[in-house]
Amino acid sequence: MSDKLDSIDHQILALLNERVRACQSIADTNQNDVALSPESTVQVVKTMLASNDGPVGSEELQRVFREVINASSNAVKPTKVAYLGPAGTYTHAAVERYFGHSVLAMPVTGIAGIFDTVEAGQTQFGVVPVENSTEGSVNLTLDLLTQTSLRVCGEVSLRIQHCLLGSGNSLSDIKEVHAHPQSLAQCMHWLDANLPNAARISESSNAAAAELAVERKDIAAIASATAAELYGLTTIDSGIEDSKNNTTRFLVVGNHSVESTGDDTSLLLVSAPHRPGGLRTILEPLENAGVSMTRIESRPSRSKLWDYVFFIQVTGHEQDSQFAGVLDQLRDVAPSLKVIGSYPRAL
Repeated sequence: MSDKLDSIDHQILALLNERVRACQSIADTNQNDVALSPESTVQVVKTMLASNDGPVGSEELQRVFREVINASSNAVKPTKVAYLGPAGTYTHAAVERYFGHSVLAMPVTGIAGIFDTVEAGQTQFGVVPVENSTEGSVNLTLDLLTQTSLRVCGEVSLRIQHCLLGSGNSLSDIKEVHAHPQSLAQCMHWLDANLPNAARISESSNAAAAELAVERKDIAAIASATAAELYGLTTIDSGIEDSKNNTTRFLVVGNHSVESTGDDTSLLLVSAPHRPGGLRTILEPLENAGVSMTRIESRPSRSKLWDYVFFIQVTGHEQDSQFAGVLDQLRDVAPSLKVIGSYPRAL
């Protein structure tokens, strides 16, 4: 049996090297071939999942193929991605989930810094949080999307499991709990029940909180299991989030457009006419064409007082003939319309 496994392992190794050579060949003939783009991974993984008849589970298959595809592409065409640092944040985990562990991940201070880094050409992409299932939208990300020339190139959802990390093992030693404000809010009931007298202090990120917990035994941090490994902290308790379905959605931003895959999402930025029924006016073309709207969010336009714009997420791609017609109708009735991005729907 060990001989058979050894033979299979050598076959896998040979195929991995063959895939890298195929990527090299593509790069030699066409530097911008879509087959080497990060978003192509989503389509390949979807195809493999549809073809899988087991016994490998879907989650395991997805992880393996993401790593294989991204590693072979990065071996030929290295990808740099900016994320909300320091290392060990959930945004860092979202980068690795979407781009694989071989990506060149660059930690940046603040969400605005991620946009600035990509706009300056220091990285090809950035990953920013946009929505949490329990805390709602990340307004700063939405506001920056109204101002940037960058496009949304992809999306990734990440199940959030919070851990209480510290330099010691005892809850009785903890006088302060540090974390990002959203993480503190997401663990409010657990903190009320287990650390009612500990001060709750907001930090720019959970990883920054973990760094502080390294320095003092009376400080605990709310962060991920990955952060515990990175910073050498003890996991005092895990799964302390109040909602066990806690999930954050992240957007991948960059400077290029993504080809249609047949299973896409588009994010629109639309303003409505200032008259009764103005919002209905911009939603009717979508309804009449049978385009499914999956999300709508309003934000101040910042151009004048009490003026708002709407982020509308719909199924479809701007290159699709039916959807292109809907966009033309929207341009006729909306004071302004911008397609922020069309990209593969997240797995």
